[in-house]
Amino acid sequence: MMLSEKLKKYNIILASQSPRRQMLLKGLDINYTLKLKDVNEDFPRHLKREEIALYLAEKKANAFNNDLLDDTLIITADTIVWINNQVLGKPKDFNDAVRILKILSGHEHEVITAICLKTKLKTTSFFSLTKVAFKELSEEEIHYYINNYKPYDKAGAYGAQEWIGYVAIKHIEGSYFNVMGLPTRLLYDELLKF
Repeated sequence: MMLSEKLKKYNIILASQSPRRQMLLKGLDINYTLKLKDVNEDFPRHLKREEIALYLAEKKANAFNNDLLDDTLIITADTIVWINNQVLGKPKDFNDAVRILKILSGHEHEVITAICLKTKLKTTSFFSLTKVAFKELSEEEIHYYINNYKPYDKAGAYGAQEWIGYVAIKHIEGSYFNVMGLPTRLLYDELLKF
């Protein structure tokens, strides 16, 4: 059975402000409604790597507990960048974006996206991990990227699908779409099983 057939019984809600996630979900031929809730993205400090992304994806889904009808399927996601045993979230401002990109420059990092699928009766969460290696970036390149692309809504202060991805990424091990914010193949498989 094709996924579009299987999902006909659901009113699918994507709870994400990310234009990349919206585009990628559309690319899977999934009809959805966009619904946003303001969710605080704090997490317990003892969490590491994928635990952080899973916690936040589930926290975003749980914000919809009172909105769940029998046919509602909520899809939430959270992407983090992990390097040197620390999480790099979205930059607060220009200087923070510079700091983050300097940390990534010349090193390999992990991009982890967690997804939570939630209905009234069932919740499942899963994650994808992609290793990304950056070339050494000059101060000029970092400033050019931030000034022209304003990556303030992106974990790790960059979008792989933008200029910096073209010039900085030496290699990727894992899903490219995961780096964009939605591991499409994994999501497709999990929806088929859901």
